[in-house]
Parts: sequence; C-alpha cells; structure tokens
Amino acid sequence: MDGGTLRVGEWGPDDSGNIAAPTVIAVHGITASHLAWAPIAQACPHARIIAPDLRGRGRSAGLPGPFGMARHAADLEAVIEALELPRAILVGHSMGGFVAVVAARLYPDRFSQLLLVDGGLPLVVPAGISKEDLLEATLGPAASRLSMTFPDRTAYQEFWMRHPAFAGEQWSQAVVDYANYDLTGEEPALRPSASLEAVRQDSLDLYGGGAVLAALFELAATGKPVSLLTAPRGLLDETPGLYSPSEIERWRKELPAVIIREVPDVNHYTIVLGAAGATAVARELRLLLGTSDAGR
Repeated sequence: MDGGTLRVGEWGPDDSGNIAAPTVIAVHGITASHLAWAPIAQACPHARIIAPDLRGRGRSAGLPGPFGMARHAADLEAVIEALELPRAILVGHSMGGFVAVVAARLYPDRFSQLLLVDGGLPLVVPAGISKEDLLEATLGPAASRLSMTFPDRTAYQEFWMRHPAFAGEQWSQAVVDYANYDLTGEEPALRPSASLEAVRQDSLDLYGGGAVLAALFELAATGKPVSLLTAPRGLLDETPGLYSPSEIERWRKELPAVIIREVPDVNHYTIVLGAAGATAVARELRLLLGTSDAGR
C-alpha cells in the first residue's frame, strides 16, 4: 500500500476465507473503523465481507495523506488487487458512501451493485458557513472527540454510553468492541485513532457535489444499481437526520435511478451498530447477494 500497511478486517463463512462465497466490500464512516460492520457481518454469515480501516483511521491511521474520496477509492482497488477478489457488491456508510460512489465510477468492473447507508449523496452547506468552518458545523462533537484523551478503556466506554446515539437499549457488546478498537496510545492518555487532519481533508469532499455528484449521475446513466438506506435521526439522535425529508425528495427527483428507503427508528450510528439498523442493512445485502436466507 502506498505509504505503509492498510489494515483490513474480514468475515466469512469459515476461517479459510472461502473465495467462492459472494463478496462484499464494506467502507466505514469518517471517524470510524472496520468494526462498524461487525453486526452486519454477523447477520450475513454466508457472505465474505472485506472491510478496510480507511487511510487515517483505525490501524491504518499512520498512512499519510493526501486524503479524499479518490485516494480512498484507490486504496479499495489496491485491496481488491492484493486479495485477488472477484467482482463484489460495494456498501458504504456515512463518508464510506461517498468513497463507494467514487470507487464505483473509477473502477466500474470491480463492483456489481452499490448500497449506500446514510451517506453518498452530497450534503448541503449550511447557510452562512465558510468552507473552513464546515467540519465544526456538521461533525462538531465527532471531530472534537478526536482531540480528547481518556485515562483508560472504561472511561472511553462511559463516554460512548453517555452519547445520545447509544442511549437506552442501543448499548451492546458490538459498541464496546468498536470503542475499544478505536483507542490508541497508552494509559492514562489513550485517544481515538482517527487522524484529525484526515477527517478535515475528507470532509471537504462531502459537500456541494463536485466529483461525487458527477459520479452519481454517471452511475445512474450506466444503469448500475444504486440503493440508499437513510436514518431519520442524526449523529446526536436529533431530527432530521443527515438528509432531511425535503432533501430526500429533491434527490428522488434529481436521481430517480437511486432507490431511497428510510430505516425506521435509527440514527446515523445505530443504522449500522444497532440491532434494528444492522438487521435492515443485512437484509438489504442478502437480497442483493441473492442468498437463500434473504427473507430472514
């Protein structure tokens, strides 16, 4: 990998990594890691799911920039080449959806279908916000977390337990594992692994269209199937979510080839890390894969 080693998580039907199983490339969000996909992988036991820690995140945090959607897409291509993967379904959550859109356009022969999970459609720049202030305006608490330190793993788990996205019944072992994996460094100064500079650079590709919007229109024109599952609530469990109802209707008109469906009663995090969200995403994946348990 250009600049170092990219860490890749893998789940499959057995420990041998059976390449005969249908393959899914799963791309996580802007401050996340491959473990965001663990609940969905558990619900898709017949699929081989390959999920990298993107450059600047998780155990790939040391990989240098520049960052951006095209750079991450090139990293996906390198993973496919290194692992000699067959044509795969491409699924992306949050920023991973934007990476997926660009990757599907740049490497059309690598991917059969595209599933976006609460991401991938360009975001609206809030009124009165400069380009330099976009990160704080939209990712606020998620970006601030990257500058925090924690004395031990319990303190970090408690941080997530207090997070509005995981209140009540949303807390689970999957979230514990996700939080523990995210930490780097030594006690008493553990910190989240994602690079703030990577997040800053990548966030600029999420707004206004540009290469992402061009890729969406090109994919629609070529007839490549694209589906989007949305969350009605946002990063802090607030309403509306990442895409307001009016934005969703606008995109339905502009990109009628993109099939958009809402997953009820989830937020931007729990659409992948919560039980109801993971079940809905896994069901969609099984339908795309044509596996025998698709109706489960």
